[in-house]
Amino acid sequence: MQRLTWFLIVTLVFPYFGFTNSPATSDRVQKVIIDAGHGGKDPGNLGTRRYKTYEKDIALSVAIETAKEIEKEFPDVEVILTRESDRFLELYERTALANREKGDLFISIHCDAVDNNTAYGTTTYVMGKNHDDENQVALRENSVILMEDNYQEKYEGYDPRKPESYIALTLYQYAFQNQSIELAQIIQNSFKNDAGRRDRGVKQQPLYVTSRCSMPSVLVELGFLTNSKEEDFLLSVSGQKKMAKSIATSFGLYKSRRELNSLNGNAELEKKRIVENKLKEQNSKAVFYVQLSVSGLKKPLNEKPFNVLSNILIKKEGRLYRYLQGEYKTKSKCDSAMIFAKNNGFIDAFIVAYKQEKKISLEEAKRLNQ
Repeated sequence: MQRLTWFLIVTLVFPYFGFTNSPATSDRVQKVIIDAGHGGKDPGNLGTRRYKTYEKDIALSVAIETAKEIEKEFPDVEVILTRESDRFLELYERTALANREKGDLFISIHCDAVDNNTAYGTTTYVMGKNHDDENQVALRENSVILMEDNYQEKYEGYDPRKPESYIALTLYQYAFQNQSIELAQIIQNSFKNDAGRRDRGVKQQPLYVTSRCSMPSVLVELGFLTNSKEEDFLLSVSGQKKMAKSIATSFGLYKSRRELNSLNGNAELEKKRIVENKLKEQNSKAVFYVQLSVSGLKKPLNEKPFNVLSNILIKKEGRLYRYLQGEYKTKSKCDSAMIFAKNNGFIDAFIVAYKQEKKISLEEAKRLNQ
């Protein structure tokens, strides 16, 4: 199952190894990164071996066709392919490209394979929670970096054979999981309803999306090349066009939903501005808040667990939304509010302080308010 390997690294390793990106400040979906898995000396899975065409070839054909479909239907969207030919692209190169281009979405295209040659259907993967029984799977998937020259230097000591290296990847928060799940489900629905494929569902891998992940990401498994009937379909021009069309259509639906939600959120943004103006008026004093959570997705405040609390402020920082509660002049009052928040669904809540719009340390806040 080498097909997932580079994807796990792309969505996790680049901040760990110092590849950073300034997140976009708009909810518009204007740039999508399309990646064809594997390539060159890494063929991916070999299918039934009845053909000399492998996973890397099908992934590239569908990726190129998907890019064409998106460019045709959405001329305002910039589409970037991680590779446009049969070449071996190292993991850190894919990571650097996606990050450098500041994409709004990352779609990886692969084909599945298992020992059971009757298995068939499509699956879309997103990042998921850690499960101890699955850690070894992720460690095996990451071992593809061993194919790279000087991988020890490129990945600054990361070794996929060592459990401690994998554990280091799980220390980050996942900010875009909900958006990734939304896109993944739209893709699966289109595969089923538009392309007539079997829906194997949206699945999660036991990995955390990093706090500096630049975009929602999904990995698409087009079908099983170890199933002769499905392999024939994915090798056909018509089959590849159907799958590419489904992905492009799904992208369009996701884009429209995201941008519509952004327009509907203008009223809430205005409320946010009013609250932030109150912060500006407090020129010399610090204000304490209970930080409830941070997310890449804007959440409705009239649903649980937010509806239990009042006076919630949403601070947008880049592409992340920081959810703060209250506006307390003393830390002691904020302490009580934090306990209430923890007891009502926000177990990771903690106290933060601001002076005007700038976040400051609690020590500095105490000094300012003496």
